[in-house]
Amino acid sequence: MKSILVTVVPEEIKVAVMEDGKLSSIEVERATHSHLVGNIYKGQVQNVLPGMQAAFVDIGTGKNAFMYIGDGMPADMKQALSKPQKIHIGQQIPVQIVKDAIGSKGPRATTHITLPGRHVVLLPTAAYIGMSRRIEEEAERTRLHDIASRICPEGMGLIIRTVAAGASEEALREDVEYLAKLWHSLMSRFKMKSKGANLLYRDADLIIRIVRDNLTAEVAEMLIDDQAVYQRVHDFVKLLSPELLPKIKFYEDKEPLFKAYGLDEEVANLGSRTVELPSGGFLVLDKTEALTVIDVNTGKYTGSTNLGETVYATNQEAAEEIMRQLRLRDIGGIIIVDFIDMEKEEQKENLLLHLRELAKLDPTKTNIVDITSLGLVEITRKKSRQNLDSIIYSECPICHGRGRVESPETVSIRIAADIRRMEHKSHAEDGYEIEVHETVAEELRHNQLLMNLAAEFAMDIKVTAAPGMHPENYSILQQN
Repeated sequence: MKSILVTVVPEEIKVAVMEDGKLSSIEVERATHSHLVGNIYKGQVQNVLPGMQAAFVDIGTGKNAFMYIGDGMPADMKQALSKPQKIHIGQQIPVQIVKDAIGSKGPRATTHITLPGRHVVLLPTAAYIGMSRRIEEEAERTRLHDIASRICPEGMGLIIRTVAAGASEEALREDVEYLAKLWHSLMSRFKMKSKGANLLYRDADLIIRIVRDNLTAEVAEMLIDDQAVYQRVHDFVKLLSPELLPKIKFYEDKEPLFKAYGLDEEVANLGSRTVELPSGGFLVLDKTEALTVIDVNTGKYTGSTNLGETVYATNQEAAEEIMRQLRLRDIGGIIIVDFIDMEKEEQKENLLLHLRELAKLDPTKTNIVDITSLGLVEITRKKSRQNLDSIIYSECPICHGRGRVESPETVSIRIAADIRRMEHKSHAEDGYEIEVHETVAEELRHNQLLMNLAAEFAMDIKVTAAPGMHPENYSILQQN
């Protein structure tokens, strides 16, 4: 059973999807952090890098978008431009954002535009028909493919979405006709003369996207704790899929919605490096600039038969939790998993098979690549929007993202080195006063370093603790 829970405050909207009583995904949208993914802009090329087959495009948001042009420009784009030619500086082109700006990197754009509807995704610049991998019944796939072939506009393409399973040809045709009109309207706006970059189309906000992409017959209920948002969703579903209206419910209890379902604590734990497994084992997740690394440990789990079976059982359990955490934290890019070593090749193959079955349940494209000779499983997962981690957390102002600071002993040694340099230039007869973080002050009071230094230069050294000081910073003042 699947449920969708929506909690709303003026500053943010949080949407949780639960499957069989367990949290499977969480999305947050804040008024101050609007997503760009899906938006279509009239962009202006600012720079072309032939060596990288890429260009930087001004979309009017402050940060230029990076666009890979190695795969060329779609034919439809060339027709939209007044003079079809190679991309050059100053040229105006329609682009769609496929990846939000993350950290110092700007958003990523493409000229291969997609327009999502309820049942289909229109591909105005690509003439082919695709199908959701979640539609598995061969007869239904054939039926939908035949319908798509009949209703697809000439020169365009379609992707049949999961929710289209069982839908009538009329419903799909209405979707396609609306999206085709939208595309022609966007192209008309693009051809209008205007200076600089501007927005042609804004993708739906979180509430509408959740209804469009997640509200299906499989959902038992959608609970919303805000009257205005409830009414908006009610009106949208009434127009889109009236048969799903009974699933939309207004949550009126005094206890906060997320607290009632035990989600507040679970969402807070998504920032933790460690994830406990039911058996007693645990996962450790570490993120780097290039990839995410996940380590699997048996922890307190000792099993009941032999070591080989204990390891295999832990890995199988870990595989399920890893795939769940990838969805919950919306981890994208390259993921390396260090499972516990297994001796039997059959167990390794079964683990990969299990991971691939679990990956099919993820709405975001996830690829289980292989297991290396060192026993590391390689996974890739599409990364587009800012994930929960980047929205909720910011870089630590103390360690600047390193996750550690210099030890008090290391800082003490640096202080001693600085005093020696100062003494070699000129002797401080009255000695020095040192201001340090309280942990460093404690270290200096309990080791012989300053005593030895004072004896070496025949002077007095006074230590003052400054609690608000950075643990790695200090000041050395000559006493008068």
